[in-house]
Amino acid sequence: MKLFTVIKNIWSIKELRDRILYTLLLLLVFRVGTFVVLPGVVPAALAKASQSRGANDLLGLINVFTGGAFDNAAVLALGVMPYITASIIVQLLGFAVPYFQRLQTREGESGRKRLNQITRLLTVAITLVQGGGYLQLVSSIPGAVSPNIPEGLFWFSNIIILTAGTIFSMWLGERITDKGIGNGVSLIIMVGIIARLPQSFVFEFQKLFGDGQLLLFFIELAFFFIIVLATVLVIQGVRRIPIQFAKRMVGRTGGSLPQSSARDYLPMKVNSAGVMPIIFAQALMFLPATAYQYLAGDDSGASGQIQMFNDIYSLGYNLVFFTLIVVFTYVYTALMINPTNYAEYLKRSNAFIPGVKPGEATAAYIDNIMTRITLPGAVFLGMIGILPSVAASIGVNQQFALFFGGTTLLIMVGVALDTLQVIESYLLTKKYDGLIKSGRIQGRTTQGLQIGQPQ
Repeated sequence: MKLFTVIKNIWSIKELRDRILYTLLLLLVFRVGTFVVLPGVVPAALAKASQSRGANDLLGLINVFTGGAFDNAAVLALGVMPYITASIIVQLLGFAVPYFQRLQTREGESGRKRLNQITRLLTVAITLVQGGGYLQLVSSIPGAVSPNIPEGLFWFSNIIILTAGTIFSMWLGERITDKGIGNGVSLIIMVGIIARLPQSFVFEFQKLFGDGQLLLFFIELAFFFIIVLATVLVIQGVRRIPIQFAKRMVGRTGGSLPQSSARDYLPMKVNSAGVMPIIFAQALMFLPATAYQYLAGDDSGASGQIQMFNDIYSLGYNLVFFTLIVVFTYVYTALMINPTNYAEYLKRSNAFIPGVKPGEATAAYIDNIMTRITLPGAVFLGMIGILPSVAASIGVNQQFALFFGGTTLLIMVGVALDTLQVIESYLLTKKYDGLIKSGRIQGRTTQGLQIGQPQ
């Protein structure tokens, strides 16, 4: 009954209802685009080639992110991945290049517009490069390209189509963000991932049911549910540092009364780095695989050592991958969280941490806390990163194993929490009950005092 009441309340808010319907419509348009095949491509040959790939292939992971469009050679085969890559590059440049730092921090709205323009132009450049590589991959599959289309026309037309498809996907994401609900680009990626989940469930069910191990299927579902719950707890996990604002004098001179000091907190997230450490670590782990392709014919023995990192089931691969995730978690957290900025902001706001001196002592205190709470978050991310390999190595279907961890699980849980948080804010604004009986859905956004947010 609680569920039906919440749905009724959501549907009764016209603005929220219109935004949800608008979002679903644009997501449907994106899903239709994932089945429109590029001109000159033979789908049957692509389907045969995709069946021969394993779960340890990078292309299989990209196909999950695009909701199957990559294997279909669709006009939206690259999806929003080039846009994500461009956004990450611009964000990293903001940490190293003074010009981008100025655009991010000092020039306000005009700086953000300029960064958006740079990101879009970089997206086009990345799409042209990745589109050429993708067409080379398609051309290397026997029978994948129709002999009736000239090679030059095939390349020229399809690179333009792939670039237009990525720009269109980016435009859909921006429209969802502006007029829909939630972050549009994140929702497009999540929908692509979820689109593959039912098929993975069916494959695993058929496999275990045929082997007479139906009980094992429900055990796997139980473990999957526990992993999702643990991921939700870590994403919402916050270490609250109590802060206090100095007392103010209210009234005229001679009759002033001290006003009670306001209390708030600094929310320091256990997982401030999000999914970025796994993305960076995964990118580095594919470098040895690329090197192995060039050294495959070398008899010096170097290629044999590199091949170990091409097998995601090997102990060496998982140890290195886990270590990289932990290291990148600390690095990215250090880039994102600057204790000195927190200390300066508290000082300007006439606020302080009880028992800690303002200035350098406050910065050192915040840095010490961040260092300690980042460790469990980094270890958890490392475990999430290697869980798909662990699940596949103990007999879980390769397609289903991808959902036991890694970027797929973090994206699904994080985006779902962010979207539910927006819906709950609408409900609470209209004086309805929230989605849960007690507390509030936090998503991946910080709660409480925000740096740079006016009091």
